[in-house]
Parts: sequence; structure tokens; C-alpha cells
Amino acid sequence: MEMKKRISLELRNRSPAEVRELVVDSCRSADGEVEGVTEEFSALEVLSMVNVGLGSLAKLPALPKLRKLEVSDNSISGGLDTLAEKCPNLSYLNLSGNHIKELSSLQPLQNLKNLKSLDLYSCGVTAADGYRDAVFRLLPQVVYLDGFDPDDNEVPESNDEDDEAGPPGDEEEDEEEEEDEEGSEVGLSYLMKEGIQDEEDDGDYVEEEEDDEEEEEDGEDDDAPAQGEKRKRDADDEGDDDDDE
Repeated sequence: MEMKKRISLELRNRSPAEVRELVVDSCRSADGEVEGVTEEFSALEVLSMVNVGLGSLAKLPALPKLRKLEVSDNSISGGLDTLAEKCPNLSYLNLSGNHIKELSSLQPLQNLKNLKSLDLYSCGVTAADGYRDAVFRLLPQVVYLDGFDPDDNEVPESNDEDDEAGPPGDEEEDEEEEEDEEGSEVGLSYLMKEGIQDEEDDGDYVEEEEDDEEEEEDGEDDDAPAQGEKRKRDADDEGDDDDDE
């Protein structure tokens, strides 16, 4: 699929200015240049163009908010001087699997003052003696080269999360939404519990009424024989009176 068509699909009815992350890996660049990405992507923070056939970044537009650029597995051999001018806030750059053979090709990256992490896996330059020390001397602002600092300490996982995270505030909004959802669940549980309690109370009340009715019926049944015996006694008394006469 051509890069321009892929970008159109990735927009998903959004305007370019609304996009903060754009991934167009494994599509194809017609002429080895960046296509379809324009200055209209003014809010773009993460751009991934892995294995798209790039030979140059010369046509990369100005992306002032871009923090992370993935262009591994392409054919880039130089021309990195455009990055400092067009992406001044770049902090992570992955050039792994490209045709960078000379240390001098990396010199333009000195102007990327915010660059903290640089990946050059499988590039020809990594075969040079003292490669790591030379890169750290050339680019003193870089903290991690190929995932490790000068003391061979690996990039902390928190740094990877920071690269993928959105702007500050998104996390707070997510936490607030989770709290609201938890509050709703608690409220629903409380109401359901109250409803169940009310039904139990109503059941108790009905049972109490039934018990009272049964007691009244038992009382009436107990009175009936007593009244029968009284009538019998009265009749016997009258009979005795007749005999006396």
C-alpha cells in the first residue's frame, strides 16, 4: 500500500491537526521520500515509518511537537541535518537497520539538544572500534545508545512508558474517570443492597401479619368449644329447674 493512501486510512475521519500518533509501518514510499505527512500534522508527537523504503528524510515537514521518530529498517544513509530544524523537540530517534556507516553521518544530531535516546542497531557504524564511546563523545546529550547508557545500564521501563504516554493530564483524566466509575459501582451496589433489605423487611412484615391472623384464628377456635360448653351448662340448669317444679 502506498504511504499516502495508508495515511488517509489512519486519519479515520480526523483532521491532521488532531493526530498525536501516526503509524504507517510497512507501507511503501514511491520515491524513497516522506509522503503524505505535512505540516498540517501540527500536534504530532509520535511518528513511525518502519520499513517503508525511505532513502532520505529531506522531505520530512516541520513537526515542532514531535518527540519520537521511528524510521528503522529503511535505506537512510545520511541527510540527518534536517531533523534539528524541523523537529527540535525530538527526544527519541530509532535509525536501526539503515545504511549509516560513518560516524560523521551522525554529526548533525548534535543540534538536537533534547535527544536522549538513539538506536543504531544493525547499522554499519556499529562495527567500528570504540563505537559506543565515540557516539557518546560526539553526542553528549544522548543518555541511552541502543538501549543502554555509558555504564551499560539498560533503559528503565518508566522511560519507555513516558515515550508512549500522552501529554500530562491524560493520566489524571483517566484516574478521575476510573474513580467516577468506581463511585457509580459503589452507589449501585448500595442501592441494590438497600432494595434487597427493603424486600426482606416487607417479607418480615407480611409474615408478622400472617402470624397475627393465625393467632386470631386459633383464639377464635379456642373460644368456640368454651361457648358450646357454656350453652350446654345453661341448658342443663334449665332442665334441673323444670324437674324441681
